Amino acid sequence: MSAKAISEQTGKEFLYKHISPSAAVQNRFHYATVTAETDWDRLTQENQWLLTKRLVVKPDQLIKRRGKLGLVGINLDLQGVKDWVKTHMMKDTTVGRAKGVLKNFLIEPFVPHKQEEEFYVCIYAVREGDVVLFHHEGGVEVGDVDAKALKLTVAVNDKISEEQVKEQLLSHVPEDKKGVLASFIVGLFNLYEDLYFTYLEINPLVVTSDGVYVLDMAAKIDATADFICKSKWGDVEFPPPFGREAYPEEAYIADLDAKSGASLKLTLLNPQGRIWTMVAGGGASVVYSDTICDLGGVDELANYGEYSGAPSEQQTYDYAKTILSLMTREKHPQGKVLIIGGSIANFTNVAATFKGIVRAIKDYQEPLKEHEVKIFVRRGGPNYQEGLRVMGEIGKTTGIPIHVFGTETHMTAIVGMALGHRPIPNLPPMAAHTANFLLNASNNTVTPANTRTASFSEPKMANDVSPAKKSKAGLPADYLHSILWPLKNVVTGDRKDAQASSGCSGGMEAKATTLFSNHTKAIVWGMQTRAVQGMLDFDYVCSREEPSVAAMVYPFTGDHKQKFYWGHKEILLPVYKNMADAMKKHPQVDVMISFASLRSAFDSTVEAMQYPQIHTIAIIAEGIPEAQTRKMIKMADEKGVTIIGPATVGGIKPGCFKIGNTGGMLDNILASKLYRPGSVAYVSRSGGMSNELNNIISRTTDGVYEGVAIGGDRYPGSTFMDHVLRYQDTPGIKMIVVLGEIGGTDEYKICQGIKEDRITKPVVCWCIGTCATMFASEVQFGHAGACANQASETAVAKNQALRDAGAYVPKSFDELGDLIRTVYDELVASGTIVPAQEVPPPTVPMDYSWARELGLIRKPASFMTSICDERGQELIYAGMGITEVFKEEMGIGGVLGLLWFQRRLPRYACQFIEMCLMVTADHGPAVSGAHNTIVCARAGKDLISSLTSGLLTIGDRFGGALDAAAKQFSKAFDSGMLPMDFVNKMKKDGKLIMGIGHRVKSINNPDMRVQILKDFVKQHFPSTQLLDYALDVEKITTSKKPNLILNVDGFIGVSFVDLLRTCGGFTRDEADEFVEIGALNGIFVLGRSMGFIGHYLDQKRLKQGLYRHPWDDISYVLPEHMSM
Repeated sequence: MSAKAISEQTGKEFLYKHISPSAAVQNRFHYATVTAETDWDRLTQENQWLLTKRLVVKPDQLIKRRGKLGLVGINLDLQGVKDWVKTHMMKDTTVGRAKGVLKNFLIEPFVPHKQEEEFYVCIYAVREGDVVLFHHEGGVEVGDVDAKALKLTVAVNDKISEEQVKEQLLSHVPEDKKGVLASFIVGLFNLYEDLYFTYLEINPLVVTSDGVYVLDMAAKIDATADFICKSKWGDVEFPPPFGREAYPEEAYIADLDAKSGASLKLTLLNPQGRIWTMVAGGGASVVYSDTICDLGGVDELANYGEYSGAPSEQQTYDYAKTILSLMTREKHPQGKVLIIGGSIANFTNVAATFKGIVRAIKDYQEPLKEHEVKIFVRRGGPNYQEGLRVMGEIGKTTGIPIHVFGTETHMTAIVGMALGHRPIPNLPPMAAHTANFLLNASNNTVTPANTRTASFSEPKMANDVSPAKKSKAGLPADYLHSILWPLKNVVTGDRKDAQASSGCSGGMEAKATTLFSNHTKAIVWGMQTRAVQGMLDFDYVCSREEPSVAAMVYPFTGDHKQKFYWGHKEILLPVYKNMADAMKKHPQVDVMISFASLRSAFDSTVEAMQYPQIHTIAIIAEGIPEAQTRKMIKMADEKGVTIIGPATVGGIKPGCFKIGNTGGMLDNILASKLYRPGSVAYVSRSGGMSNELNNIISRTTDGVYEGVAIGGDRYPGSTFMDHVLRYQDTPGIKMIVVLGEIGGTDEYKICQGIKEDRITKPVVCWCIGTCATMFASEVQFGHAGACANQASETAVAKNQALRDAGAYVPKSFDELGDLIRTVYDELVASGTIVPAQEVPPPTVPMDYSWARELGLIRKPASFMTSICDERGQELIYAGMGITEVFKEEMGIGGVLGLLWFQRRLPRYACQFIEMCLMVTADHGPAVSGAHNTIVCARAGKDLISSLTSGLLTIGDRFGGALDAAAKQFSKAFDSGMLPMDFVNKMKKDGKLIMGIGHRVKSINNPDMRVQILKDFVKQHFPSTQLLDYALDVEKITTSKKPNLILNVDGFIGVSFVDLLRTCGGFTRDEADEFVEIGALNGIFVLGRSMGFIGHYLDQKRLKQGLYRHPWDDISYVLPEHMSM
């Protein structure tokens, strides 16, 4: 969500820290917070003013009208404050319908003043700008400020001046106070804008001869602006509404959400409740809550939440296990139900998310059975059949009752089943996979039969679903007009005709009625290859002549071509680094689809609107700050550009064009008949619910003509009314469906349009969020705009107003499909709609990657690996998670054991490996490998080249004797050959004994590296048979020559064989295989790499120049005749 309430202390801290010094604010930073854990002595030490000033104390927990509720202690000394807090701390309190515990208090200096020195000021955001309310009488009895206060509306991008404030707001203020108040209000407005407030109310604001005092304050900030305001905000804690506790599980999910590109939300309503939900999608989550409450489950509804935006399997697992943990803590006498629901996904891989849920169910299977939990599942979307299959299988294997339904079942039908309002049907087996579009087109020509599970409601008579007569609205007409803006001038025809006939004034350009045709060309901002391929496949099944995507813009690479499929054929689409090149080379483009992130969406959209050829922009990103969105809206209105979004999946015009991932995969496109136009147009906020509407409309009518999801933000780029008027003016559209929701007043414009006969086509409308009025405390739903700030913004009020205006409004979402069918049948009966004959679409081959995902094909892998897996939530080394590696403190030796030997080696073995790496790390600059590295470094080569130069010298003569020594000694020992016989045989064969001999060290000058390793091995290894054998060989060789010692290479080689054979982790054959394939030389390579890198860095640090070998160190032995 965007607008989040902050505590009074946080709001005042922002104000005191950032408001202009000219605002004359007094008592800056004079506040103290008290909780049950507060140490009063420490508090007074840190806030000495508590000992000297008269004080005010009040709870700081988002409670409105504290003065009227008697929750403010005024003009007290410190002891009086302590006594007041003691009588209120941890006491149950009822505020309205919310019951909560008082536990957080704010203490401030008492400000003596007169009643006439109290004022009221409030700033809040609206679509067109920001409104400043001011009333010259503030305080507890301020009353209805909306009716009383003077109002100044500041348009987007505009500023206010002190003269404006004095003239429009301060007409009833004494002259001696106008200057200071005007200065304060201007400073407050600038603070409001700079810190991205969405609401800021001060009541009372006291102005005395000393200056301005902010007594009580309530505020909300746009939490999505964190990436802009972090340096000013710091870490902001958002308190829960009064009456609802802040649970650690909510904070855990919020943290997951912040770290994920997906959307994960959780609000606990009643942890003791028996009805739990786990719903995919912001809109769908509201619909399920509505249905539960409609069926009488409001008191047992335990939680509200959603997961959407293609979370990974691990993220879904973490979310699901949190839900299952919460619901299995307390038993319920009736058992519990878990509703795993959702609309038809557009792009989320349902099987992947369900696998995460299945993992959680496996982990909690015993508590779930103990608590008698029944699970009801309904889902659709990419690969949903596989997801439902694995969900059904886990029910059979665990014995947990799990009832699984797909798109053939109405979305909310499982709620009635779960609550016992309808029987649970036995459905026939579903298709095994999402691959229907592989079938011959002739098999798909028939409209799918109506197998949708009926709603839980009783059958209705025809007169039950007819629209109400156009009676007077349930709200006063003057009130309706006060909240409605003038309807926009939306005209028919193309853009040039629109501009010519609009007669718009004020620099505003009219917007075209037709946004998309079968010739529309788009530019896609962002490297979203899957979405683009989906658009091209849609184009192909719609029999378009050319792809709808002309080019892509991606600023993070150079210009290049990207390969896609057009049916069976491969094509190349250009990708440009900058937008200007794309626009110049593709002048026919008039649509931009922006997949830019929330941080860059504003800049890229503003840039796109600089090009007159663009008349439609779809912004997919969620979480764009509202202030930026309103600036984009203003610019779009001025330039005649239609914006769809932000926070949307987009829209679709069957047979013509689709935006990005709208409509889902091809099987859903075909099932919902989106490859050709129908007669019904819809507009919704939710992207997931728009796909559900595709399904509902395709099953109850001749299909969709056009559908748009305007997005879930408070200020979508285009409104319901913008699109309803377009539909009204489009001849091919015969009826309109609107899925509104709680929050905002856009739906009242539709009421006005119907009443004024601007809208004459049948409108079927339902506003989701009816459950909100049943909750004791405020709940912020998944969409940022889904929150009612006044009674008129509730879904219940809007549904009634629509019904009174003459729209077709069902009794619940569950009846929406039936009502759409009834209206459609009436239009067919009257001849308004004549259903067209179905035409089979062309077939489109399935992408290889998706076919593999579905398990339809197999192919030999190019590589096989058994040591590491990076695909999951965390890195896996030989089956061991990286977190476990650190938790067990395995070290480098332990990691090497996992990656090289696929074993968790004993601690002594890991230590030995690390010791080997340390003793082989370096042996000075004179050895060939270090020498090569130094020469290369001094030639100006990079680290990798220099390191490689050194490593290439490793072989039998330098450092590569570990494997050879291990093999020679092992073969001799295993064959039973005596040490003397081994030495004699090697001499007779003319072979060197690998691992024997050293240029410098000898029996009299031993190598301390070998001695250190020998002491460790003798102390910790279970057996050292091969080492003992090698030491016996050393006795023989050193008796002949003192420097023929067992060197460090030989020692490590034979000791490693002892380790592999005796540590208990390997069979004899496995141990010999590791020696044979060169594992031991890897020890020297890895260890010596550290030294080579050290030499490289040393040369660079010393700034050594190009190396040239001195002549006097070279013996020139040219042939005699050449030297003469």
